[in-house]
This record gives sequence, structure tokens and C-alpha cells, in this order.
Amino acid sequence: MDCKSTTCRHFKITALLIIAFVYAFSCAYAQKGKKPTLMILPSDHWCSQRIYTTTFNDQGTKVVVPDYQTAFQQDYEIKGVIAKLGQTMTSLGYSIKDCEQELKNISTRTAEGNIAMSKGGAFMEESPLDILKRKTKTDIILQIDWEINKLPDNMRSVTFSLEAFDSYTSKRIATAYGTTRDKENTMEIPVLLENAVKEYVSEFNLQLVSYFKEQEKNGREILLTVKKWDSWENDLETEYDGEELTDCIQKWLRENTVKSSFSLSDGTESFAQFEQVKIPLFDENGNAMDARAFATKLRKYLQKPPFEISSKVMVRGLGEAIIVLGEK
Repeated sequence: MDCKSTTCRHFKITALLIIAFVYAFSCAYAQKGKKPTLMILPSDHWCSQRIYTTTFNDQGTKVVVPDYQTAFQQDYEIKGVIAKLGQTMTSLGYSIKDCEQELKNISTRTAEGNIAMSKGGAFMEESPLDILKRKTKTDIILQIDWEINKLPDNMRSVTFSLEAFDSYTSKRIATAYGTTRDKENTMEIPVLLENAVKEYVSEFNLQLVSYFKEQEKNGREILLTVKKWDSWENDLETEYDGEELTDCIQKWLRENTVKSSFSLSDGTESFAQFEQVKIPLFDENGNAMDARAFATKLRKYLQKPPFEISSKVMVRGLGEAIIVLGEK
């Protein structure tokens, strides 16, 4: 046997294994270290002050909400402000979704755009922002607000407020607030705001990174509700292999949530609401996980024996899903 040849083959095999290991490790690290995607919007207050609003029918109640599309079409400042803020956040490694472009891709017809309808006639109404979140699958929404202050010496300053909200829960997760003086009294508003934000963005970035790292460790929070159609002869107390359906669903949740984290906040024979359901950021294929994807996994589980239950998944935004048992 040629020892040199054998040694060479062993060396090549070892080298290939090392390369494969490093590549796999790098891919896993890249995914884990991925920063969240952002979308930048004018704040509710900014839209209200400039009367860029519209009325949304929330289950029979008229609610005034921001009209982002009109703001982009009519306000000359907002595009520049978002572009400058986007450049700042991109320089920190974030991926920015273009809100104006995404709005163009979303149907403006209320009858088709604001209602997620089931075959059985039930529906979940979604606000324009819910639709925007669901379509873009953005992790975090940044809302910017600003006000120009006139100073006694005929100079001016800008006061800004920057807030970050979790797209899944709408919880506020980071804030930055400050005032910067226009020393030359000639700066355009987007540039003045860019300078103001840069003074405070370091701490703001730390808040975002800390929040996202916590999600990587403990999961992303969603709201999950399980209901039944009136036409379905069974309910959540029906037993399968000696266990009530609600208990079977809780067992599945324990096995599929991060650290078995969820809470059954309310439940009857026809209804179960699970809050603080912590789902993984990504599925086994590396795709972002949202409430629809997670609820669909549960729907498919309930299709199999011993359950063999048909069901419908409906969603509101990215972070809320309802499974209705008995039919699609």
C-alpha cells in the first residue's frame, strides 16, 4: 500500500470535512446573527397633524388611522426624511423595506384589502397597517415624528421623536428623542433630521439589538385563538385517545413553541385563546416564521389521525391567527 497516497487521501478527506463544517457553521451563524428588517413610517401624530388620515371600520366602530399613501403623494418632506433615516439604519446593517413601494403593491380596494374572508362567511377585519405588516413581513416598524422650532435669534431647531414597534405585538421596543439646532439656518429638513438622529442612534441601535437577541433566545410572541364553527358536531372538549382536544392542542404547543412558552388565557368548550405564544424566528428551512405559518403547522397536525379535523386559518397582521375548526 502506498502510504503517501493513503496519507494524501486522508488529508483531502479531512480538509473537505473541515471546509464543510466551517461552511455549515458560517451559515448557521449568519442566520442567527441576522439583524431584523425595518420599515420606516411617519408617526400617527405627524399624520394627524397634517390631516393625512382615513377612516377604518373596525368591527362596526369607525377608527381614524394614518393614510400613508396620501402622505407620500402630497408631502414633499416625508420622502426625504425616510430616505435619510433609511441610510442611517442601513449603515448599521439593517435591511429596510420601502413603504411607498409596498403600498403601491397592495390593493387599495377596501372590500378586498381590509377583510380576510373565510369560505364559511366569517371574517377578520384588518387595518391598513395590519395589511402592510402582513404583506411586507417586516420585523420592526420605525415611526418618526418631528417639529421645527423657531428660536428668538431668527434661527431654528428641530425636535424629533423616533420609536420602534414590534410588528407582531405592536409593543414599543425602543425610543430616541432629541433636539438639534440648525446652526447655519440653511439646512433642508431631511438633512437636519438626519444630523439630529445620528446624535442619538447609537443608544437606539443598542435597544433594537438587545430586543432582537432576546427574541432569538426566547422566541417571537404571537396570539393564537382556536374556535369552532357552529355547524361542527364536536368541540374542544371532545376526546381523542382519551384526552380532550384542548389538552391535545396544549401538548402540541409545548412541543413546538420556544421553551414551551405559552399561556391559555381563556377557554370554553368552543373557544381557546393562547397568549404569549413564543414561536421560533425561523422555520427549519430558514424562512421567517409568523402567526400564519405557525397556525398552519397546527392546522396540518389536526388534519391527521386521530383528529382528522378540517379547519380554516385566518390572520390579522403578522402576530395574530385564528384557527376555526370544522371546515375550511
